[in-house]
Amino acid sequence: MKNLPAARGALLALLAALLFGASTPLVQRAGIGVGAWMTAAMLYSGAAMTGLLLRSGATQEAALRRRHWPRLLLMALCGAVIGPAALAWGLQHTGGMGASLMLTLEAVFTVLLSCVFYREHIDRRVGLAIALLTLGGGLLVFDQAGNGSPQVIGMLAVMGATVSWGMDNTLSRALADLDPGRVVLAKAAVGAACSFVAAAVSGETDLPLSAGAGLFLVGATGYGLSLRFYLLAQRMLGAARTGSVFATAPFIGAVIAFGLGERVLSPWLLGGAALMVTGVMLHILERHEHKHRHDALGHEHAHAHDDGHHTHIHATMPVGTHNHRHTHQPVSHSHAHTPDLHHTHKH
Repeated sequence: MKNLPAARGALLALLAALLFGASTPLVQRAGIGVGAWMTAAMLYSGAAMTGLLLRSGATQEAALRRRHWPRLLLMALCGAVIGPAALAWGLQHTGGMGASLMLTLEAVFTVLLSCVFYREHIDRRVGLAIALLTLGGGLLVFDQAGNGSPQVIGMLAVMGATVSWGMDNTLSRALADLDPGRVVLAKAAVGAACSFVAAAVSGETDLPLSAGAGLFLVGATGYGLSLRFYLLAQRMLGAARTGSVFATAPFIGAVIAFGLGERVLSPWLLGGAALMVTGVMLHILERHEHKHRHDALGHEHAHAHDDGHHTHIHATMPVGTHNHRHTHQPVSHSHAHTPDLHHTHKH
């Protein structure tokens, strides 16, 4: 793992992608007859339950504090209210396979926004991957153009969800080093409450018991547990690369949609999928190493003393991961690294 610093983060991002990717075709089926706002409310109610059950102890993870709430509320608005509602509406007006693949554009928007807000380093390989993902998404919209304007509008609604989730992913990077269970709980609870209010105002309150239970369970795994893994991956990979690996989620969703009976395959859809697969592989195979300098830094987050960056001393050295505020001394060295919390240097 020390020689492959991205491996653990990539695995966590892939687990998040697996859970979220599976949720897209399942939401389309479980949410039949349920309004978009009520669908979002039930999904994030399930996610809130996951966050409640998976909170960490106070000595293991950094706490969620008052200063974090403005960012958290904006995350909830983008990722737990607008995003899922746009996706639910889009899924009602387009095919599950094409919509699943369109979600790959979430990675594009995450990478671009990460460059703007965090100035994460993007080399030519990553730039080519972004271009391929964007072109692939364009082919999917073109593929739906022959099915009439409702299909196109549905696909554009799904694209709107990816923009909203891209902003959510970018905002969440600053909270990824806090207790992931509490972040999931807070974000999901706010999102569910707002969506319930929106459903009541718009009159979308019909919710069959079976549909409600199905959406709740999908939300617990595909949104709550997936978000927990995503936040942990962001600690190690940064916002842009986590979003890139997470781009595998749409292919998982498309395969499941195919298995559930959606057999509509066109040259445009296959071509778009091929471009997206190539773009994802370029991201995953990236390796970055050079000599760099760490300036003095004081912060609080979960850490261990075997990673080469946490060399401070305790009266009694703790075993394993623990949390407290600590200081890093200036150091220059060279090793393979990713844009994690300790590697935000410029290039």
